[in-house]
Amino acid sequence: MDARFEVPAPLRADVRLLGELLGTVLKEYGGQALLDDVERLRELTIAAHDDDPERADHAAAASEALVSSWDIERADNVARAFTCYFHLTNLAEEYHRVRALRAYDTGEAPVRDSIAAALGEVTAQYGEEEALSLLSGLEFRPVLTAHPTEARRRAVASAIRRISNLLTERDDSRLGVTEHAENERRLLEQIDVLWRTSQIRVTKPGPLDEVRTAMTVFDDTLFQVLPSVYRALDDKIAGEAAGTLPPRVPAFVRLGSWIGGDRDGNPFVTAAFTQKAMSIQADHVLRALERVCERLGRALTVDAETTPPGPGVRRILADARAAFPDLAEDVATRSPGEPHRQVLLLAARKLSATRQRDADFAYASSSELLAELRVVQGSLAGAGARRQAYGELQHLIWQVETFGFHLAELEVRQHSKVHARALAEVRAGGDLSPETEEVLAVFRVMAQIQQRFGPDAARRYIVSFTQSCDDLAAVFELAERALDGRPLALDVVPLFETEDDLRASIGILDEALALEPVQRRLAENDRRFEVMLGYSDSAKDAGPLSATLALYEAQAAIANWADRNSLRLTLFHGRGGALGRGGGPANRAVLAQAPGSVSGRFKLTEQGEVIFARYGDPTIARRHIEQVAAATLLASTPTVEKRTANAAEKFAGIAATMDAAARSAYHGLVRSDGFAEWFARVTPVEELGQLPIGSRPARRGLALSSLEDLRAIPWVFAWTQARVNLTGWYGVGAGLEAVGDLDALREAYAQWPLFTVTIDNVEMSLAKTDARIARGYLELGGRPELSAQVLEEHRRTTEWVLKVAGHERLLEGRRVLGRAVELRNPYVDALSYLQLRAFRALRTENLSDGEAERLRRLVLLTVNGVAAGLQNTG
Repeated sequence: MDARFEVPAPLRADVRLLGELLGTVLKEYGGQALLDDVERLRELTIAAHDDDPERADHAAAASEALVSSWDIERADNVARAFTCYFHLTNLAEEYHRVRALRAYDTGEAPVRDSIAAALGEVTAQYGEEEALSLLSGLEFRPVLTAHPTEARRRAVASAIRRISNLLTERDDSRLGVTEHAENERRLLEQIDVLWRTSQIRVTKPGPLDEVRTAMTVFDDTLFQVLPSVYRALDDKIAGEAAGTLPPRVPAFVRLGSWIGGDRDGNPFVTAAFTQKAMSIQADHVLRALERVCERLGRALTVDAETTPPGPGVRRILADARAAFPDLAEDVATRSPGEPHRQVLLLAARKLSATRQRDADFAYASSSELLAELRVVQGSLAGAGARRQAYGELQHLIWQVETFGFHLAELEVRQHSKVHARALAEVRAGGDLSPETEEVLAVFRVMAQIQQRFGPDAARRYIVSFTQSCDDLAAVFELAERALDGRPLALDVVPLFETEDDLRASIGILDEALALEPVQRRLAENDRRFEVMLGYSDSAKDAGPLSATLALYEAQAAIANWADRNSLRLTLFHGRGGALGRGGGPANRAVLAQAPGSVSGRFKLTEQGEVIFARYGDPTIARRHIEQVAAATLLASTPTVEKRTANAAEKFAGIAATMDAAARSAYHGLVRSDGFAEWFARVTPVEELGQLPIGSRPARRGLALSSLEDLRAIPWVFAWTQARVNLTGWYGVGAGLEAVGDLDALREAYAQWPLFTVTIDNVEMSLAKTDARIARGYLELGGRPELSAQVLEEHRRTTEWVLKVAGHERLLEGRRVLGRAVELRNPYVDALSYLQLRAFRALRTENLSDGEAERLRRLVLLTVNGVAAGLQNTG
């Protein structure tokens, strides 16, 4: 294969080392014959990407023949080998990315796409006062969701992390020969564990398993990373006075979570689970804050003579002596003459009491802890200990401001039809069904959570498939009936998902403003209003290009509506990891938003494998947060808003032409007679429903008789597994061809951010598609006309995207991504051939129950490998 994308030497060395160690493990497990089979398939799939079509076709045919010659046990082992290889390659690439990011940060100038660079750009255009004003209102709200797109088991992820840590250790130049050899032995040991660990979960995770999995991101990265992000920017602003001035940077990140709160179509998420989810979150953050208070308290040994305490510190200690004399005396004895230290050590004890629900000594709220910390900070600064006041103590203050005592704002989501049924029952009187009782119980749990942790802990209620103002009014009425007038801060957030719903949004929002509970909330919350936009169902409904354009139009219209009504709008973007669900680089997406739709605030869902890809490593998490925050800052400036608005107006005609043609092409496929049944035959969507990777069912109905029954995630996941990736590109070629004017399209690509991002994302999706392998899946449907339609649109889209981007080959302009995709695809092919072999037999042969079960297991095993290889699932 022509290595058109150069691999950096350190990355090449890491991949070679891990590959050789995996080879050793395979030979120890299955002998030389197993390793030989893996190597033979690897060589053939690489040859199948040769530039000579004849040689490539011959190698592809030989790959299929080799795979078909193996028994099921050998096929299983080879599939596991390639899956393990992808896990190892992924961690090597992740570590090289960390290595590159560290090398990139030279300190000579702000790092590109960082918040400091964005702030510098805004300052240069508008002055320091305007830039800092914009910064003061900055908000980034990532919301973790438990959608089943993380195909790895937690045990597998843990093994991968241990191997990653050992790989990082090897980069330490201080290691001696003996230590290097020991590191390699431990690497072999952990790769052997990875190989021997089942890639497939035995049971589906429950909602609480998903909560605990998400907590690892908080524990391992976010708790420490966020204050370091704030600190880096604050130091840039302060310059030489860094660490001696009150902070100018607000804690602008607020974490949200649907895990344990999203009950739309998930019968396993009950009110009891929601309460348990919040208890788990609170336990994690309270333990973390307690550890920091204890650590800082032990280190803050400034005494009263050098650093006399202010009256606030003396009052806190006097109150403690009066209320808890034994405890206050114990702390004072351990820290004599160190009043600031005593306050922090007492705070650690009070956090422990808060966690253990000891009401006598617990904090009433996180704001009470914040008040004490600010008293300590003010006292230190007043005594001249400014570095103590604005150093580590400020990190703790930022952590409390960011996470509170609840860690993440737990958001509830439910389908509008569920509310309608519940309200009808409640109004009718009489006995209530279990479903309605459960709906009412949720509001009671939200009230209990707010009572303990404050309104921000659980005040958002998202209404899926909002199609009228009645859908929003129903939630307020149900809450009132559930609570009998007891207080509940409730922000009901409409979720517009289908294209029709997006177009009807303004009328619904106008009516919503007239609702008395909405007017009351606007008066309480400084006229803040939130609207959620669904990327998944709109794309499934209209196709990727038409959905993108419809979402942009909806954003622009809602932003104008909010401006007319003097509202502080937050648009909540329900983006997935895959391109068919609004995926792609988040920072570039922010800069392509409609004018006025950002206004310093950006909120989005972070789903499945995306959570760990973006937040699993501290360096990568910091870079992602910086990039999104920087883009949010820039997107809120008049310059960017004007440029975006002018481009949208200039290319409106092109957009309309593309929209009509792309929509027609997409509907021409998905609305064909029998399409849903054909889709179920040509993709492993039915098998994916059996894969225990998430607590939520894959579809709302019992059988796949129409696409409306199917959730957007398995819709995308299934096409990805079949190497068609249809959801990321279908109809785009038809839209571009309908315009036909290449010069005009290239001008739009150069000047219109939305179009640029769309074409780049489509190009990425096409690069992860393989028409040769896809053809094998499509042939199983017995509908050659539909197969031909898909393949022709793939050819047309590839041709036009390359012409518009001015590229000879896919991803030509994106060196790092292009290298990763080009080098991975042959190895993904190996797993696809194994999956296709099992898939063909399941679809076309009469099999015994035992044979069918073994083949389904092979399909599920390869699903994990393909997901790891493509790094996109749903």
